Amino acid sequence: MEFDANIESLRGAFWQIIMASGPILAVALAVGLVIGILQAATSINEMTLSFVPKLVIVLAAMAGLSTFMMQQMVDYFATIFEQIRLLQ
Repeated sequence: MEFDANIESLRGAFWQIIMASGPILAVALAVGLVIGILQAATSINEMTLSFVPKLVIVLAAMAGLSTFMMQQMVDYFATIFEQIRLLQ
């Protein structure tokens, strides 16, 4: 494999990481922001108030988006295996 092909494979891997983990991270960010605003508005500084809802919502988002993430990874690995097959 040439250097440019290796760099292209690495770029594709990084893009797949972003595509697979991005929605979950966005959900966690949005939930954290909403809970932080609510805590600031009500002056409640309880740590479990921010942790438990975020954990539940992120787990629900992971369950809901698992088919999307799995399809992204299956497509990526099919592409990688096809490139390996073409090299031989």
